[in-house]
Amino acid sequence: MTDSNQIMNDLAPSNIPYAYGGPLISGSLRDQPADFFVEENLGFEPEGEGEHVFLWIEKTDINTQQLAGDIARLAKLPTRQVSYAGMKDRRAVTRQWFSVHLPGQDNIDWQALNSGQVRLLKQVRHLRKLRRGAHRGNRFVIIINDVSGDTSQLASAVATIARRGVPNFFGEQRFGYGGSNLMRARQLFSGQFKPKKHQRGLYLSAARAYLFNQVLAQRVEANNWDQLTSGELLMLNGSHSVFAQGDTIDLDARLLDGDIHLTGPLYGKSGSLAPTAEVAAMEADILQATPDFTAGLLQAGLKAERRALRLLPVDLQAQLSERQLTLSFALPTGCFATALVRELVNYTETHNHV
Repeated sequence: MTDSNQIMNDLAPSNIPYAYGGPLISGSLRDQPADFFVEENLGFEPEGEGEHVFLWIEKTDINTQQLAGDIARLAKLPTRQVSYAGMKDRRAVTRQWFSVHLPGQDNIDWQALNSGQVRLLKQVRHLRKLRRGAHRGNRFVIIINDVSGDTSQLASAVATIARRGVPNFFGEQRFGYGGSNLMRARQLFSGQFKPKKHQRGLYLSAARAYLFNQVLAQRVEANNWDQLTSGELLMLNGSHSVFAQGDTIDLDARLLDGDIHLTGPLYGKSGSLAPTAEVAAMEADILQATPDFTAGLLQAGLKAERRALRLLPVDLQAQLSERQLTLSFALPTGCFATALVRELVNYTETHNHV
């Protein structure tokens, strides 16, 4: 069984390898919720008609699930009938869409959601519910306070990351406060815990994320997280389309240009497409070290998927003023801003943000 102490050691930020040698500056993250701003990019416009009410909401220091529960109570509906594209940080100011299935019902005063922590920005109807991962991505504006250290190389580091990207690690939010989601996953796999239906996916996702991070960490340490190795599965940028390395020409150039990315495993039952050669052997060595997680994920019936090893930010900008650093950028759906921030800043957080 995967050792609890080993899991916590693996999750410790200091034990996750850096792609570029580690940051040269330090600072404080999320001193205030407004220091971490997230705006969802839906990627499409709601139709203006249909059975589903879409709500565009700004929330402050509230997690997504809590707000979904508030929406459900106002609508007098089960929480499962409130949908959202993705979970957003709690200790932050975030703007995101929610959808509520309300065919033929227009008598709810959605303005009642407004409070010191919630602002309803827009409501509109749409033909279909909002599904997980349906948004295009998120835009971030992040403020780091009390910056200290050697800032002379900051502009160069930002330029390198804008060009080459960063390792696409899952952030600590995925694992719960103190790794609690992973501990629950272990209990689920051993039969000691039966979660509610809506929580089960959270724990399965945490286990998959842990395994992916272990593979990615190994490749970062080997300095081949963005370099082709024999037996790769590759993903087209901006999509989830995956293809085998094979004899395809110009892969190095396409990888350098950001047209394609190397991938790592989101573990599950393998399909017809799987890595081979060196990549398969390396991934197998890592996955075999956590047999309770791999067996549990197979038992849960999950199918194998792939995730890009590299995260390329869009329009990365950095502004340093006195001892305050402001970072702004956009990321694809499913990616974590802290994976980028950690490469630039050795940050500390004094508040639980999960």
